Amino acid sequence: MSEYLTKIIENLNLIETEEQEKLEKAAEMVASTIANDGLIYVFGCGHSHLPGLDAFYRAGGLANVSPMLDTDLMLHNGAAKSSRMEKMSGIAEEIFRRYVPTQRDMIFIFSASGKNQVPIEMADAAKTAGVPSVGVSSSAYFNHGGRLHEHVDVAIDNKVPYGDSCIEVGDAKMGGLSTAAACFILNTCLINGAGLALKRGYNPPVYISGNVEGGREHNVALENLFLGRVKHL
Repeated sequence: MSEYLTKIIENLNLIETEEQEKLEKAAEMVASTIANDGLIYVFGCGHSHLPGLDAFYRAGGLANVSPMLDTDLMLHNGAAKSSRMEKMSGIAEEIFRRYVPTQRDMIFIFSASGKNQVPIEMADAAKTAGVPSVGVSSSAYFNHGGRLHEHVDVAIDNKVPYGDSCIEVGDAKMGGLSTAAACFILNTCLINGAGLALKRGYNPPVYISGNVEGGREHNVALENLFLGRVKHL
């Protein structure tokens, strides 16, 4: 437990100290999206879809976050299948078309390796549509086929090691870092972006717990603002 905790903390500290400029750029994009009454799309395949779920429809989360959840690329409908499909060409454009992002929106794209075809083509679809993009992947893969950082407007290094896992258990390694890193990066950008928007006179649409007094009424009001716009609300 102690070793794994240390590895997670070291990873998050690296992100904070070495990716600060990129995090600030992404937060600026979030602030602009809030000011433009746009949506913040979040996309990833396999385990990389988890940051989108973590930021979606939750206490302390922005109501304009819209995860792009394609069943064939998630784990619950065939994990092995999804792993193979994320390497296929031609899928991302169809997913992008179903969610209809616009130039007043933005998109976060997560891929630990940054090498699979679907996230790269999602970044290209966003660029073609004029949608600002943030890509999150690891520089440890740059010499192993990782290319997502070349296709986005802002590229953030999640600092995870090649292979993701960090604790040796016999001949294998366990303890992935990419999910904790991705959630930290996304929430940092959303929190800081909301703070910037507030300073500029735009009230960020933040859900509160439905289990506190007034929470349900507050959240229903926000739901009514985004029903029909956020696909999975």
